[in-house]
Amino acid sequence: MRMYDISRPLSENTPTWPGDTPFHYQVNWSKQHTGSVNVGSVKMSVHTATHVDAPFHFDDKGKRMDELDLSVFKGPAVVVDVKGHHIIERKHVEEVIGRHHGKRILFRTDAWEKEGEFPERIPTLSFEVVELLRELEVPLIGVDLPSVDVLDSKELTIHHSLHQANISILEGIDLREMKEGEYELIALPLKIEGADGSPVRAVLIENS
Repeated sequence: MRMYDISRPLSENTPTWPGDTPFHYQVNWSKQHTGSVNVGSVKMSVHTATHVDAPFHFDDKGKRMDELDLSVFKGPAVVVDVKGHHIIERKHVEEVIGRHHGKRILFRTDAWEKEGEFPERIPTLSFEVVELLRELEVPLIGVDLPSVDVLDSKELTIHHSLHQANISILEGIDLREMKEGEYELIALPLKIEGADGSPVRAVLIENS
């Protein structure tokens, strides 16, 4: 068994959505002052680096983080290589994912080229791919991008389409070291009451 960390690091250098809260960690109480422990605090957007979107993020009536089914975030997953496509179409993925009913699908685009910079442009899914995912009863998709929609989208049509298909959204994973194939995914979000998203420590397990 081999485990791969597909999480992006959280640090002062982690890029965030323009205008959103940057990540900041500081030690509020040091061992020097307490005599026993260092105690730190974190300030950040819940949509920083590797994270899960709750439906409430884009739907006022949608479920919040503490209301989601945790079983969605652990189970069989398939990494699909879709590098080089600005729009990921059904013909690009059907042969690979068509035989994986009910598994989580992770799209490797490699389009977030500079780790320390927020991308200016990203690829997105076609509606035909979302329909295929619905047909296959995929419970979750993951992307190595900050969003499943284009960056300037206000309608967030892919977010809504995935939600209507009962598919959860994992964003900001790092698949640069991952080969196309089958794995076990563990990407549990935090139980933050009322939240629209949560940071995640995501790993893939290769059982070979």
